[in-house]
Amino acid sequence: MPSLRTALVLGGLITPMTGALAAELPAVDLTRATQIVTERCSLCHGVDGESSTTTHPKLAGQHYQYIAKQLADFKSGKRASDTMGSMVTGLTDEEMLALGVYFEKKPARARRVLDEGLNAVGKFIFERGNEYSGVAACASCHGEKGYGTDTLPRLAGQNARYLENQLASFNSRARTNDNAIMHTIAAKLTELETKAVATYISSLE
Repeated sequence: MPSLRTALVLGGLITPMTGALAAELPAVDLTRATQIVTERCSLCHGVDGESSTTTHPKLAGQHYQYIAKQLADFKSGKRASDTMGSMVTGLTDEEMLALGVYFEKKPARARRVLDEGLNAVGKFIFERGNEYSGVAACASCHGEKGYGTDTLPRLAGQNARYLENQLASFNSRARTNDNAIMHTIAAKLTELETKAVATYISSLE
């Protein structure tokens, strides 16, 4: 039986992980991106994309295409957020792309593991899923190291609290974009599994 990732690739829902990921970043106006980060992004996400609190996503090392898409979705209203909706007002496609490149160039940092037992449960779910409840392995789409693809987010090193909140949003459908597949997965996770897998992902480098 093909893996979930294989099925999604064949169905055209995600792109296969190819050498395109190792391609050079596009030429953008990083001076303008730096200005926007300083004026708008840094309060919540930090100048280097490491975020100011655990409830805000870390953007350092995130794929530029994914960041640009999320910004475009915030701007169009496809992804609902009053805060981000106001932050992206007036941004051009070129500026959103530049912001993506800016943050992808920043080094991502993992979090220290504080609960080894919980981390072990999370590692199991991430790598193997839960065949008894039908939870697919996170690695089947996001990769064994959580690096994602140009269309799927890098998860490695992400804030655990933010990941927990996003999984809850996918489950309740409060997350209004990219919800088709993730709702199915998040709806089957127990509270323990959600916390454990978020903890494990945050420890990945």
